[in-house]
Amino acid sequence: MKVALAQWQIGSPARFDDFAARVEEAVAQAAAHGARLLVLPEYLAMELAHLFGPAVYADVPRSLEAVDALYPAWRALFAEQARRHALYLVAGTFLKREADGRYRNRALLCAPDGTVAEQDKLCLTGYEKDAAVIAPGEVLRVFDTELGRVGINICYDSEFPLYARAQAEAGAALLLVPSCTDTEAGASRVRIGCQARALENQLPVLCAVTAGESDWSPLLDTNTGRAAVYVQPDHGLPADGVLARHGEHPGWLFAELDVAAMRAVRAEGQVGVAADWDGQLRPDLLRARRGAFVAP
Repeated sequence: MKVALAQWQIGSPARFDDFAARVEEAVAQAAAHGARLLVLPEYLAMELAHLFGPAVYADVPRSLEAVDALYPAWRALFAEQARRHALYLVAGTFLKREADGRYRNRALLCAPDGTVAEQDKLCLTGYEKDAAVIAPGEVLRVFDTELGRVGINICYDSEFPLYARAQAEAGAALLLVPSCTDTEAGASRVRIGCQARALENQLPVLCAVTAGESDWSPLLDTNTGRAAVYVQPDHGLPADGVLARHGEHPGWLFAELDVAAMRAVRAEGQVGVAADWDGQLRPDLLRARRGAFVAP
């Protein structure tokens, strides 16, 4: 199975149609390379704030409100691209306003039949909390696809082991991570989180990222990180756990995944971290006790 992970250069579209045309071209390119699963990055929808001019895009609450009105068009665009090219497409994330007036950072997984599933970000960063208008999601999901069962961890969520563990225990064979980071430290945290989740659960973790400078946007000003596929270091897999990693320039990272072979390594590898997980949950080990130094 071929996958395509975006290292997406943030643009400054003047019209929604300009943005849509760029998406259509990018998806067509990935489809032409034979990709069956595409992942776009977190906060991709906030590129659309540029449509509304400086008075809106320089103000986070106003930009969220303006972009929210484009949700039907956004959803229709990506659902149609998945249907047209007969592939699965994670449409980055969209800050969607809910009935309580607050926004959920929501990833859409679009299927080849045009249907759409949703996963909200569960843990907010300090920046998101400080915005005071974004709320965490409340439901962790897995999704059945023709490519296998998948889970989504949105950026910061990948740094918490229990989300991915619950998804793995629910049968997820792939973990998809749309991400957006503005510092090298942030990119490193996501990378380390992804590699840890791949090791703990012995499954591939696919990360897509934003790229480039966008000085017009307080949300997308600086973008770091690299699109990558992380796996457990084991028989027949890279010793450093990096199956593929994009270079410094924006574009698609294409990678071939043999999910069945990786599941076999999970069962027959040098170590069985996923199977041995419960060993650390022994009741007598759940509370750390102060140890004593004893003279020899």
